[in-house]
Amino acid sequence: MKRPGVLRTLAVLVTAAVTATACGSGDDEGKGGQSGGGSAPGVTATTVTIGSHQPLTGPAAPGYSANSAASKAYFDYINESGGINGRKIVYKVVDDVYNPTQTVDVVHRLVLQDKVFAIFNGLGTPTHTKVLDYLNAQRVPDLFVASGCGCWDQPKKNPYTFGWQPDYIREGKILGQHIKEKFAGKKVAYFYQNDDFGQDGLKGLDKYVPASQVVARQSYQPGGTDVGAQAQAIAQSKADVVVLFTIPTYTALFRLAALKLNYKPQIIVSNVGSDPITLTSLLESYAKQGGTELEGNPLIQGIITNSYLPAPGAKDNTWTELFRKIHAKYIPNLPFNGNIIYGMSAAYTFAQALKAAGPNPTRKGVVDALESSKFTGPGLVPFAYSKDSHSGYIGAQIGRIKGTSIVVEGQPLTTDAGDGPIQPSTVQQPSAPANGVPTG
Repeated sequence: MKRPGVLRTLAVLVTAAVTATACGSGDDEGKGGQSGGGSAPGVTATTVTIGSHQPLTGPAAPGYSANSAASKAYFDYINESGGINGRKIVYKVVDDVYNPTQTVDVVHRLVLQDKVFAIFNGLGTPTHTKVLDYLNAQRVPDLFVASGCGCWDQPKKNPYTFGWQPDYIREGKILGQHIKEKFAGKKVAYFYQNDDFGQDGLKGLDKYVPASQVVARQSYQPGGTDVGAQAQAIAQSKADVVVLFTIPTYTALFRLAALKLNYKPQIIVSNVGSDPITLTSLLESYAKQGGTELEGNPLIQGIITNSYLPAPGAKDNTWTELFRKIHAKYIPNLPFNGNIIYGMSAAYTFAQALKAAGPNPTRKGVVDALESSKFTGPGLVPFAYSKDSHSGYIGAQIGRIKGTSIVVEGQPLTTDAGDGPIQPSTVQQPSAPANGVPTG
């Protein structure tokens, strides 16, 4: 589904660039405070080894397979700058094919054999939920899960797990309010992934979109590529607006199915399924597999979505400038898109957390740092991190696909995952540090 050259590049990046290093002996036993170098698993005097499960192949690979390559590029940049507190970050990425069974296998291997210090940015709601309890039972920091499921925010039950991106209920609320304001009285349909990802998104939507406007709800299970029946049902409902809580593959598949039906609703897509460059590539690839040549980009113009990070095409944005510089040096063969911004931004937050954990980090120490520090970064809105919240970014900004970018409209909005109001953000996005390395 990816272009062959891109797949080869990714394979080299994630498998050939990282070698195993000696891990610290023993376990920090969940204790806080600082200890000698090497006292925590995955920590030596010169390195910190972390691991991740990622869909390098399979239905979620298009677009998302670039996330870990972008994170690694940022870690390489950090390492060339001296690392964090004198330690280089060793990043081990394993393909789980977006298959929960394989996720369990690879995460157990990372923890038990590779003895990683933490699991970083493990991707996927259906996949990561299968290792959530295990990681907390093992007291392994489970940092910045690449999913907006509200299930990551359970600090009492799962104290080692932290979300990162806005949770899907918050996102659904913000999209739902936009629909209520801009499409009052219009017929609305939902197309969603049938797990906590899609179901949480619908919970948020339903808080603002009147039930009387919702004329169809159709779901899919990741794996198959035929969504014709769902698209047909939605088209027959004559919905004016279709909201998708979908990964990029299913955004593209629905768009092509609607095209075949000559069905032209206003499409609104969750952030995770809306990267323009990824969608363009997928539309062209799937159309070609079906024997049709088409230009994908015109088919996505005007799609409404939302963003919580700077757009790749943002002008005079210090974070975009930093990430472009790193991209050009370490991964120039990959398209500079929202997935690159995502991967580098999450890696920056990990570097912040590791810095805040002190010169001799422990697993409990990095958790304490996240709960007590007020981290900032590339986000358009603040983080929620505290002792009582392990949720990530607390909102987003409505945007629309124009050309190859998402152009934001209005102002960033914040809310909670409950019934709280949606309000304009009062926090300005900070500038990137001059050298691109967190200072504290």
